[in-house]
Amino acid sequence: MEGPRNVDVISLGCRLNLAESERIRAMLAGEQDVVVVNSCAVTGEAVRQTRQTIRRARRDRPHARLLVTGCAAEIEREQLSAMPEIDGLVANTQKLDPRAWNVPPSAPPAVSNHTRAFIAVQNGCDHSCTFCVIPQGRGPGRSLTIAQVLEEVSRHLDRGAPEIVLTGVDVTSWGNDLPGKPPLGTLVSAILDQFPDLLRLRMSSLDGIEIDPLMFELFASETRLMPHLHLSLQHGHDLILKRMKRRHSRKDAIDLVAALRKSRPDLAVGADLIAGFPTEDADMHTANLEIIGELGIVHGHIFPYSPRPNTPAARMPQVAKPLIKQRAAQLRAEVTRVRNKWLNTRIGVPLQVLAERDGTGYSPDFVRVAVPEGTAAGTITTITPTLLTKGLLQ
Repeated sequence: MEGPRNVDVISLGCRLNLAESERIRAMLAGEQDVVVVNSCAVTGEAVRQTRQTIRRARRDRPHARLLVTGCAAEIEREQLSAMPEIDGLVANTQKLDPRAWNVPPSAPPAVSNHTRAFIAVQNGCDHSCTFCVIPQGRGPGRSLTIAQVLEEVSRHLDRGAPEIVLTGVDVTSWGNDLPGKPPLGTLVSAILDQFPDLLRLRMSSLDGIEIDPLMFELFASETRLMPHLHLSLQHGHDLILKRMKRRHSRKDAIDLVAALRKSRPDLAVGADLIAGFPTEDADMHTANLEIIGELGIVHGHIFPYSPRPNTPAARMPQVAKPLIKQRAAQLRAEVTRVRNKWLNTRIGVPLQVLAERDGTGYSPDFVRVAVPEGTAAGTITTITPTLLTKGLLQ
């Protein structure tokens, strides 16, 4: 008969969840037969996947204690509580507090399952985008101090992490709740100054309108800051951006990317884009499609719009679901076209690739590259790709 199994933490959604899942795994390291689902509720599809993951986890671990945390545990609390597979819910705002899990307050350092170390420098959000439920799930914005972040970076570097990723709900708002309201560039500069041996520092999704002058200068000139800018863009039409209650315009995004590329031509741009936002007509959708080529978006996250509870957008005139699905497919196809054209320019170019554990790795501009068999995870090796197969350089 099989004995008790260890702790499994299943992370859904954003990179912030990944960072928090590693902390949870460390806190529960002394427990047995526990499964934690760190859920997502950013879209209706994310909630569906959360439910599906919970059911699958229960089938795979029928005797384990199954606990759910994350945004869905807040926003869909009543519905998840009714699921018979779940043994308990842990509030999203308390998931890094050992008391919420009934474990001792001291825990071993979090050991990443990734070669890249994710550090959550910020949590929560003070904005009120009309489509978004994340403030309901994570609360107001709050930041780690510079000293706290430097301590986290030091711990990961001591364990040999070759790349640090700074993440959060609204990373560019880091510092707004700290004395003096330091901008994000101050934090990034402090990390780079404090740790000259840090090989690679990468930023997760940023709100372009909040990128401060020092952060801009670091992106433009600091080679250890990876040339990979992922924008919380959401749409390519100004009226939709206004109805989303975003604070940037189409021109703001285009001007930002153009200015950065003047100093850093190797900059790879990613973006979040929503298909079928309420009131979106054919011309608005065309503008959304066209901005992919205008910005050269090669890392695209496409979200079909789905109404979220208690949000203003849910009360706006809705686009028909089949049309949303069709428009999302067109956005994905355009990103694939732009991305493949870009990837073909990387063939024959030596790339510094950080090997992951799955036989692939990532270049500084986040190109996924096959690594030679036997390459140790966490090592950086020079690879000159010779072909592109199904989005993977080899």
